[in-house]
Order: sequence, then structure tokens, then C-alpha cells
Amino acid sequence: MSLLDEETVLGMLAKPVEALFRERFKHLTEPQREAIPKILAGRNLLLMAPTGTGKTEAALLPILSKLLVEARSPGIKVIYITPLRALNRDLLERIEWWAQRLDLRTAVRHGDTGPRERRIQTLEPPDILITTPETLQVILTGRVLRGHLRNVRWVIIDEIHELATDKRGAQLSVGLERLTRITERDFQRIGLSATIGEPESIAEFLAGVGRSCEIVKVPVARSMSITVLYPDPDEEDVVLAESIGVYPDVAARLRVIRELVESHNSTLIFTNTRPLAEILTNRFRVWDEQVRIGIHHGSLSKTTRISTEEALKTGKLAGIVCTSSLELGIDVGRIDLVIQYNSPREVTRLIQRVGRSGHGVGRTAKGVVIAIDSDDALEAMVIARRAMLELLEKPEIPMKCYDALMHQIAGLLIEYGRIGISEILEIVRRAYNYRDLGLEELRQVIEHMRSLGIADLRDNQVAKPRNSRTLYDYYFNNLSMIPEERQYVVIDESGGEPVGILDEEFVAEYGEPGTRFILMGRAWEIHHVSGDRIYVAPLEDYEGAIPSWVGEEIPVPYEVAMEVGALRREYRDRILAGEPKDLIARDIARRYGVDAQIVLKALREVEAHLRRGIPVPTDRDIVIEEAGEYVILHIHGGLKVNRTIQRLISHHLSEKLGAPIRAQQDPYRIALRSSLISGDAVFKAMQEILQNFDEILRRSIEGSTLFKRRLVHVARKMGVIEHEASLVDL
Repeated sequence: MSLLDEETVLGMLAKPVEALFRERFKHLTEPQREAIPKILAGRNLLLMAPTGTGKTEAALLPILSKLLVEARSPGIKVIYITPLRALNRDLLERIEWWAQRLDLRTAVRHGDTGPRERRIQTLEPPDILITTPETLQVILTGRVLRGHLRNVRWVIIDEIHELATDKRGAQLSVGLERLTRITERDFQRIGLSATIGEPESIAEFLAGVGRSCEIVKVPVARSMSITVLYPDPDEEDVVLAESIGVYPDVAARLRVIRELVESHNSTLIFTNTRPLAEILTNRFRVWDEQVRIGIHHGSLSKTTRISTEEALKTGKLAGIVCTSSLELGIDVGRIDLVIQYNSPREVTRLIQRVGRSGHGVGRTAKGVVIAIDSDDALEAMVIARRAMLELLEKPEIPMKCYDALMHQIAGLLIEYGRIGISEILEIVRRAYNYRDLGLEELRQVIEHMRSLGIADLRDNQVAKPRNSRTLYDYYFNNLSMIPEERQYVVIDESGGEPVGILDEEFVAEYGEPGTRFILMGRAWEIHHVSGDRIYVAPLEDYEGAIPSWVGEEIPVPYEVAMEVGALRREYRDRILAGEPKDLIARDIARRYGVDAQIVLKALREVEAHLRRGIPVPTDRDIVIEEAGEYVILHIHGGLKVNRTIQRLISHHLSEKLGAPIRAQQDPYRIALRSSLISGDAVFKAMQEILQNFDEILRRSIEGSTLFKRRLVHVARKMGVIEHEASLVDL
């Protein structure tokens, strides 16, 4: 169906809504023109469009129109679910602007909502309730609030792509089916999503089993500009580097960023980790204490974050160095440039971050990626090209999560007191995440609940236990499916002084004696771990030391890493065929939309390998290199593939040698460290693994601390161990 013209779409809205729209905006955006008629027609809808294209209004205006023209029923009519409390703040302001002028009541409910406000919502329920997935779980079990939910007719899920791909989404999917049981009819479901690959799976997640869902997808490439830079230091940068104590190439990147910030009104500078955000901001402040660049990430206090957001909005700041904390739609005013420091690692992430700029009809979202080395530059080129072609990563939706299922069964028991197993199965199977759940699997979860005293089971009926306190404690102590990450204090053994904090994720993967890591700008080696303390000794040599923030890194997909390898292979083969390197570089630069000098700089390592007669690692060539105690495998597999291969090889060699193998990996190589191994031994180990792959894979996973960490997360949520239980004590 062709896109309706603007006047036709506006004419479909209730007159007061149309009048308010004309007062507030000049034109409808493309997503609004396409989505509004479908929502007015009552269809479930997934709206996939870049940030800043008016997705909230696209969902809200047709619903407000319906509320005005149809008979007003008591209670909550619209539930607006957002993944972050911070989004609730901004949403309330936007939604209240409309609601107050249309004589509709709105309210926000989340974990920080005070008792007075909660009581008001109970006595005088709003027409529109803005909440989080976790607070919805509370509302579903409240005696009075449940009554207010009977007339819910619309549920809007904001940033649905963020929720669908983790266990919060699994919990929400069943929660919506519980809500359907309360309303005794299907309500209209509307999902708002950033641009992602394979939106069909998100649409199925949104609608649930047996319901249709239309998809409105707005192309992003035509309204986006992405530039990749790989700065070379000049004489000015050498002087700056000496004055602030950094290398000239670092100074060059700082200069380029500052020039970009100062030539624009409002800039977001994204980094991939919190420590890098801190380091980058600190270097700007060492350079110039008056620099108008702030910092924003999840570890900062709420007050600090809000203050920084306001400073950018009002122009006190010209830029903010930030992490994924500003990736979603938190209002920081109009952004006219996004800088990505380092490759963004994923196509969807680059599109979402660059999409924070250029808001408004007809405006172009503008992004610049600053590369720091050859891997980074090639990776950024590949990701930028894939973004413009909209070759996006597919979402991975977790299926049959038993911990989320157990929590939802507990919620049903609180709601109804007693419910049949067949009835539970019918409810949860309507949720996309549990569509393939078997009766026996459900029985096992219920039997586990019975063994913990959370439920009683008699004659295929599940009921509250005699001591219902255990049920209520379990349910309300596990409202969040976000894994609880403990922190570990790092102690310098020589003086007993604390030197910093490590997250559980890092400790799970690397927290073994002998591991070298970087923390607070120094290299350390783990001697032993006791409880929540890690005892270390300082090192002078940084070789092989793992950055302590590596756990925050975004994984580079296999497809991106392979395309980087394909670029190296093409350059190698064409040079060997006698083509001039400048011609090859211009050809690649034209295809990838970058300057030819960037291509030459990023691929000069290939030339160096060829000059020295060293094999070039590519997407088709794995190279094994020996370097002292290290054996390095050059594999363009991406982070997850390389991590898996590393675990297989290091576990297999450790079993054979009876000694631990230190290992780390990135998307393009695996480094194994031991005086007992050689390149030949690693190659032989790879052949042995292929001959007995399944068994070695199972043993390597079961013996890994990463598996133990996942097991601990699930065990905490399923009531097997205390929430305070330490990973290292198990």
C-alpha cells in the first residue's frame, strides 16, 4: 500500500489531537505517516525507525484519538513500558504535554515511586501509565491495581529490541499473557524499535503466539552520513603529546575530536567502555581545564547524569563523552554530530548511536568514527559500509528460560492462589519465548518450586504453599532478571592496600592465579582469590596484561571479522598479482566510502608481511605464530568464535599437560601463554579437537568459570543459592 499523504493521515486523527499536532510540529515524519493509520485500524504493530523520528508520537497520537472519541471506561487504558527509569522522566514530560491538553491523566510507576504517589495511583488510576517491565510484575499481583488493569486496551513497548534479546523480555512476554488473562480480551500491542536485522522475530515476540503483527520499517541509510577517520599526527600533535603526556597518535585523535566538537553545536562522543570514557574525558581536561566536554555513563550518580544532560541541552557543554547510557532515547536536546571513538563493533550499534543526531524532518544523522589502529580502521570501514547497506545483525531472543518461567509461575500463584498445570502451560505457551515449552519441562520447574517450599502440587493443581511467605519473598526479591554482578576488591599483597575493583564478569573469565591484568593504569598479576578479595602483585612488564574493562567490550560479529579478513586477502592477492598499491587502495576506498590514505595506512601491515615473507592472516588463512612464551593464532573469527576456539584449545592443552594455559583473545587473534607449548603442539591440539569435538567442547564448557558464572546467575534467580553467594566460593 502506498504511503498516504500528510493531510489524509492528520485528518484521520481526532480534531483536538490534530490541532495540537499542528501547534507542536510542522510535518509528520515518515514513520508517523505509515504507522498512524495502521494503529487506528487496531493492528498490532512493530515500528522500526531511527531515534528521533517521532516513534513515540506515532504510537501515541492514534491512541489518544481513540480515547477521545470512544466511551471512556474507568481504570488504566494505556500501559507504556520502557526499559530504563531514565526514559520514564523524559517520556512523562512528552506524554503529559498531550494528556493535559486533552484532559487525560498520566503517571509514572517504578521502583523509586514514593508511597504517596503509589496511593494516589491506586485511588485514582491514570488513563496512561508509564512503567518498567519489573514494576509491571508488581502491578499484576496488586489486588486493587489488578482491578484497574481490566480495561487496558493498548500496551506500548519502547526500545523493544533491548528487552527482547535478554531474560527481561522472556519475563515480560509471559507478563503480557498474564495481563491478557486479566483483561479477558486481547489488547493492541505496539513495539517501538531501533533499526535491527530480521525484525520478524521481534514482531513475533511482541504479538505472542497466534496473533498477527505488522511491521513498519523506515530505511536509515538515505538519512545518514558516516565518515571514518584514522588520524595521522602532525608537528602540532607532537608538541601537544609532550605537554599532556600521551603518544602523538593519541594527541592527533584528541585534536580531531576537539576540532569536530568546536565546529558543531552539540556532540555526543561514544566510547565502548566506561574506563575509556573516563580516560578520554580526563585527557581533554589535562589539555584544557575549561574544555566544554562532560562525561556520562552508568556508574555515575543519577544527579550527575541529569546535570550533564541538562548542561548539553542548555549549551553549557558542547559535547559529552558517553557509553551506551545515552544510546537509548534519553533527551539531551538536539544533537548535530555523533563521534564514535574506536570501532563501534556492531552495525546496529553504529546506526543507533549515529541516529541520536540530526533529529527532525529532512535532517541527516551525521556520524564520525575515529579509528585507533589497523584492525580498528578496517573494522570501522566494514561496519560503516554494512550500515549504509543495512546489513544488520539478527537479534537473538532467549527461549525457554527456566528462571524467568519459575518467576512467572510464582506470580500466577500470587494472583490466583491455585491454578492447573494445563492452564499454566496454555498461558506461557502463548508467549513467544515459551512457544515450544513441553509439559514435562514445565512439571520439572514446578517440582523444583515445590522442593523449595515456593509451591504445593496436588492432582495436577499448583497452589500457594502453606507458608505463603516463602512464595512472596521469592517473587518480590526476584523481580529483576538482570544478573546481579558482585564486585571484588583488588589488594596489593606487598602492602595490603586496596588498588581497585573488579567486576564479577572479569573475575569469572580471568580470575585465576597467574593472570596478568591492567587496573588503575598499572599491570598486576593475580596470586590468589579469597572470598570477595583478589590478592595481586605489581608488574613492571605490561606484556600479556588484559585490560580490566575487557568484560564491557562489545563482541565483534563473525561476519564483520570475516569481511576484514577478506579485505586483507584482496589487498594481498592484488599486490602479488602486480597491481599498484595506490590503485588497489583507491578501488577499496571507493567501495567503502573512505579516503585512499586510510586504506593504505590500515593495510600497510599486509605489505610488511609480504616484504618479510610472512603469511598474511585472512578470512581463509589461519596463521600460527610463535613469540617467546606465546603462541598466537591469527583467526578472523570475531570475538565469540575466537573465545570459543580459545577455550577449546587451552582446556584441551591444559588437560594434556597437567598445567594451566594462560589465554586471551580478540576478534582477530588468540594468544596462548605457556613455556610448555609450541606452534606445532597447538596445531596438533586443533586436529585432536576436531576428531572428538562434542566431548572436548562439553568438558571445556563445564570446566570454565564463565559457565559457573552463568550457573550462579540462574541458581540465584531460582532460589538454589543466596543472592549474596560468591562465585569464587562455589
